[in-house]
Amino acid sequence: MTDIRNLRTRPWLGLFAVLTALIMNILDSTIVTVAAPSIQESLGGSYASIQWLSAGYTLALATGLLTGGRLGDMFGRRRVLLVGVCGFVAASLACAFAPTATALIGARVLQGLFGAVMVPQGFGLIRDLFPPQQIGKAFGALGPVIGLSTILGPIVAGVLIDADVAGTGWRAVFLINLPMGAFAFLAGRAALPVGGGQRSQRLDVLGMLIAGVGMFLLVYPLVQGRDQGWPPSLFAMLGAAVVVLAGFVVYQLRRRASGRTPLVELSVFAKRSYASGVVFVIVFFGSIVGFSLSIGLFLQLGLGYSPMRASLTTTGWAVGAFLGSGFAATTMGKLGRKLLHIGLIGMAIGLVGIITVLSTTEVNQWTLLPALLVYGAGMGMIFVPLFDIIMGEIGDHEVGSASSMLESLQQMGASLGVAVLGTVFFSSLGARPLIGDFVGASRIVAVLALGLVAVAFALAFRLPRSARGHGAPAPADNDVVASDERVLVEA
Repeated sequence: MTDIRNLRTRPWLGLFAVLTALIMNILDSTIVTVAAPSIQESLGGSYASIQWLSAGYTLALATGLLTGGRLGDMFGRRRVLLVGVCGFVAASLACAFAPTATALIGARVLQGLFGAVMVPQGFGLIRDLFPPQQIGKAFGALGPVIGLSTILGPIVAGVLIDADVAGTGWRAVFLINLPMGAFAFLAGRAALPVGGGQRSQRLDVLGMLIAGVGMFLLVYPLVQGRDQGWPPSLFAMLGAAVVVLAGFVVYQLRRRASGRTPLVELSVFAKRSYASGVVFVIVFFGSIVGFSLSIGLFLQLGLGYSPMRASLTTTGWAVGAFLGSGFAATTMGKLGRKLLHIGLIGMAIGLVGIITVLSTTEVNQWTLLPALLVYGAGMGMIFVPLFDIIMGEIGDHEVGSASSMLESLQQMGASLGVAVLGTVFFSSLGARPLIGDFVGASRIVAVLALGLVAVAFALAFRLPRSARGHGAPAPADNDVVASDERVLVEA
């Protein structure tokens, strides 16, 4: 255990610092669907550039999360969180003043890497801040704050872009991280407990690099294929991705055999429920993130909505997710895995409604709103129990590795969703798209998203019937428990 020398003097101020850091990550995970059209108009760039604004962030986050939590164990959670906040703010400044689309994508990658350093520290710090009798209140405040941030994030982005304060336009959505980051740093420095860390641990940097290269080789051809006309080199990259990721598995096995701590405990994949859960997470998050990007672009580029109007239209989706999460929180102990199927049915009904609206001539925010609300409610029912259900049969000694891998693959699924569904969306537009082309492209993506929901529905039958803590063994106190990290999924 980390030696905590600064004893819980101002726990609630420390909690607000942690929450602010998490909210920054949420905002920068959701702004692309609102800001992307304005960014393209300002900086130019191809359709692939729009995809990279999102995929670059999530891909970097996916790679960094494999080691982000361990950095806190080694150097102290407070120190690592503050470094992550500073780096995230610096990367946000680079985003705000990016002169080209390429520079902005590079800054987004830096944001993702520092987000992966910053985010995993929060839940351990909350446990360090509060005594056992108050920890429930602290985590009780966490869910609603993050849920509301998810709802308000796109609205705030729309307001900032439309307000165009001092001519900042879309750049304001990154500049807002400056005051938030300053508060998180100052409050965290004053109130968070100081931990010495365990320097004896070793970081598997080579493993992280191999995994990152493999993920990049997988995502890059899917994003760039349409723009480059699918040359043989891109198919070669896809083949190389398989080789590199297989090499990562071999490397991890060798580390375990030599007595060194691997980046990932591969034994968890021997459990059918966890292996199925990994595929479920990739399919589920790929579907919702790829679909959300296409809907956001359709509203602005197709229907000509302002950023503010587009964000208000998708608020129905976020409100539905908030309500669905509340329902799941009160029923997950009783329903368990059934909640996933109920939520997926709700998502399917919402998608059918959206497809129906896109097949009529009355496509506007009011006709889309009910279907988006139902889709969001179904999605929200899945957020709360998902990770705990997937982890239901994982042994206590495997929880830390399994949960970090699951978080990483969640972000990887998001990157693949943007790459695949985004490419389908843009490939359906043509050289000079009219509104009918945007409607058709959105309808195709919605149909594909519906197919992915059906795949997830089938995969859910292979998951444990109950979540951890509801008929499954309880995890060890010193493990990083997936239920603590679950709220990040709502980002």
